[in-house]
Parts: sequence; structure tokens; C-alpha cells
Amino acid sequence: MTMLRVNEYAPVPAGALAKRVVLVTGACGGLGTATAKAAARAGATVIITGRRKRQLEQLYDAMLQEHLPEPVIHPMDIESATPADYEVLADGIERDLGRLDGIVHAAVSFPGLTPLAMHKPDQFLRAMHVNVSAPFALTQACLPLLAKSPDSAVVFVLDDPELLARAHWGAYGASKAALERMAEILHQENDRGSVRVQCLLPGPMRTALRREAYFGEDTFRHPPPDAAAEAVVYLLSPQGAAARGAVLDLRKA
Repeated sequence: MTMLRVNEYAPVPAGALAKRVVLVTGACGGLGTATAKAAARAGATVIITGRRKRQLEQLYDAMLQEHLPEPVIHPMDIESATPADYEVLADGIERDLGRLDGIVHAAVSFPGLTPLAMHKPDQFLRAMHVNVSAPFALTQACLPLLAKSPDSAVVFVLDDPELLARAHWGAYGASKAALERMAEILHQENDRGSVRVQCLLPGPMRTALRREAYFGEDTFRHPPPDAAAEAVVYLLSPQGAAARGAVLDLRKA
């Protein structure tokens, strides 16, 4: 079974995420940064995570300069983080903020376009871990806290499945397929109750990952990730319940 595809969403009203707490992984990446700012503009307290503390501090400063709600910095390298680290994070969120209403899994590992015969095993395993195993472990650690919220959402970021099934997409393509299947299973196990499981499938965006995957392409002909970030805010908001268990597909027909 594949997750239901939906292609449209309505802009959320101002303050749609007021009083909510949202955790964004990969917050220093293109979509992660845009999502952190968009969620804060909608009123959320945003926990920004990433492996580079200095970049998180720069994002923190940028958000304050925009007069957004003060974010919370939590440096974490999900490549080396253990289940115990995720438990500590979840416990700290509950202790310091009292709630968690959403997770956006924007962190990603892209080892490049490589034939499987030439794919370095350590790079393959690293991509599978960062793109699948780590989101699983973090979500599992946070599920009890998410369940205490009257309305919470776990948002996984996918990529074009028709493209990623082709030659040379290697670990990245395999991991994104596995991530969608994991999201489907998690939705089936949480199809009722306060925790919603949803996916976002963006179209081409002006990001560092796009530049790396499509070397030589003029990425400036693609829009910045702001529109995709607004779609994430929709999924996190009460209005996003209409897309429960679905993939919000932003690709142009």
C-alpha cells in the first residue's frame, strides 16, 4: 500500500501554530531553515537541531532579527546520536517546554549519484541511517510526548519516487523509498488519536542538495524552499488534519 497523494492545501491563518512547540531536524539546510522560520512566523516555539552549533547560532540570530519567537538550540549530530540521546532530548523538551506538538524531519544525507557497484558501503549505510533509522529512533523517543498533545504531527520529507527509482540514485533513492514505507506503517499504527503522520513531497527547490544532485543546472530557475516550508506549516497546523496519513505532493502536474 502507498500513502494517499494530495496536491492542494489552504494557507493557514495567522497564529496557526501559536503555543505549539515544533522540533525541526536539519534546521541549517535549505528546507530546514525555511521551515524553522515559517513555523516561528505562525507562532510556534521552534527547537532547531543540527550538527553544527555555529550555524544554529546564526539561524537563531537571524530569527531574532526578524522578531520571531525565540527558538531553542539543540545541537545534535544524528549520524552519531544514540537512542539514549533521543530520550534525553525528549525528556529535556518535556522538562523545559512542557509539550511537543510536531516534528519535521528535514535532515538528510546525500552521498552523490553513484552506481551501486561503486557505492562505498560506509556511505550507503550512513545515508540509510540518517535518512531512515535516525528519524525512526527520534520519532519513537518523542511519541509519548507527542501523544500528550491534543493535536500533533510528524512530518517526513520525501523526494520524487519516479526519479529516485532510476540508476545511480543509490542509497539516497533507496532510503527515501524506505522512509515513505515507514511513514505508511507509522500512520497505520496511529490512524486514530492525537498523533498524525504525514509526508511532504516538494517540487524542485533552490537548495544545496539540488545543486549537488544536478551539477551544472541553473538552480536559480527553481523557487526557494519557502513555499514548501509553508506547506509544512499547513501539515503541522490543525488544518493539516485533512491530510492525515497522506503525502502532500507539491510537484507540478
